[in-house]
Amino acid sequence: MKKSHYTFLKYLPLVCVVTVLTCCQKPSAPIEISTDTYHAAVDKVTQIMIHDIFSPPVASRIFAYPNVAAYEILVQKDSTFQSLANNAKGLTAIPKVENDQKVNLNVAALIAHMEVSKTLIFSEDKLNVLKDSLYQQWEKTNQPEFLASKDYALKVVSHIKKWMDSDNYNQTRTMPKYSVDTDDPSRWQPTPPAYMDAIEPHWNKIRPFFLESADQFKPQTHPPFSLEKDSQFYKELLEVYEISERITKKGDRSEEVAIAQFWDCNPYVSVTRGHFMFATKKITPGAHWIGIVKIAAKKTNANLMETVNAYTKTSLAIADAFISCWDEKYRTNLVRPETLINQNVDADWLPILQTPPFPEYTSGHSVVSGAASVVLTHIFGENFTFQDDTEVQFGLPIRSYESFYAASAEAALSRMYGGIHYRAAVDIGLKQGKDLGHFVVEKISTK
Repeated sequence: MKKSHYTFLKYLPLVCVVTVLTCCQKPSAPIEISTDTYHAAVDKVTQIMIHDIFSPPVASRIFAYPNVAAYEILVQKDSTFQSLANNAKGLTAIPKVENDQKVNLNVAALIAHMEVSKTLIFSEDKLNVLKDSLYQQWEKTNQPEFLASKDYALKVVSHIKKWMDSDNYNQTRTMPKYSVDTDDPSRWQPTPPAYMDAIEPHWNKIRPFFLESADQFKPQTHPPFSLEKDSQFYKELLEVYEISERITKKGDRSEEVAIAQFWDCNPYVSVTRGHFMFATKKITPGAHWIGIVKIAAKKTNANLMETVNAYTKTSLAIADAFISCWDEKYRTNLVRPETLINQNVDADWLPILQTPPFPEYTSGHSVVSGAASVVLTHIFGENFTFQDDTEVQFGLPIRSYESFYAASAEAALSRMYGGIHYRAAVDIGLKQGKDLGHFVVEKISTK
């Protein structure tokens, strides 16, 4: 027998064993992505935004882009929904999956969400804790699928970042600060206790997602400024003061005070202790409505695509609502109630809520809540009852609502109860937001 034949026969049993074992090995199971995992990623970004103290307009941008990245990946496999490419301003089609790639689109969507989020926050290390944990888990479960999904996701992230970087945000970081006009009593002035500069005076220059222009939903003007006792403006000023005086006499029993506190959502609350001043950290109004998205998605047992759809469409409406509202704020540049009440009614009066650092008209909460409520009603239906536990983490009790519209109406009115807005800013602002919301619904519903 030739030596080569002998060597082959010698190792034949081993070859057979290896072959049998290889054939018997089960292929790696596909990686599963639950809706809870996606919720956890959104929650983590919200927590980091609270920590990093982003302004409400900037926070709305941070919610929008990561959700769009995830949505555009997932929509490729679900004909129930349509891509936002060539619908959302400036967004072109994302790279497609190659036929030979073993990409798990659910995994890729979540990776894209986290990677885009990382580029928009300061405390990247806090997000990396969640991301690294998931990456390790996925690599153990199915390494080829994870690596292929990650490679594809990063291509999409690069595409979204190029789109994101063209929205004029970076340019607005170098624009001049707002200049206070102290000679005109109708104009906004910094308010106590921190007397902060007005935030984001150039936000109307950010590229909208759907709006044709920042002033597309320019609201009707507020009552003309006047300190004459019989003028509509002065009556609204006095109404803020009288409401505050009435509801504070009830103390902790006041439902109005509870409503004001529940919808405060002011990331700029300053607390003074002796010679020191520090900020207490809270979510923004947009983040509160993102929390409501989670509540609605979980109540309806929404699948991953449905969940990402709700986050994405709501966050886009919120982002455009801030552009619309901030455009009006710095056009009218109206003084806050606190300033005028202290000057003309009661020098010692303090609003129940701390006045945020930007002009009064229209109410940001009203515009944002109106827009979000329309989109959520479109997605989940009218008369959608829910328990809002968004503020439990800040020591506030759960509140119940019969619909998204009911919640938005209460959110708007809370600003009067808090002493930081006149009635016109609340009522007209809510209409401004709802009008914008219906426009967004029409845009996202067009095939």
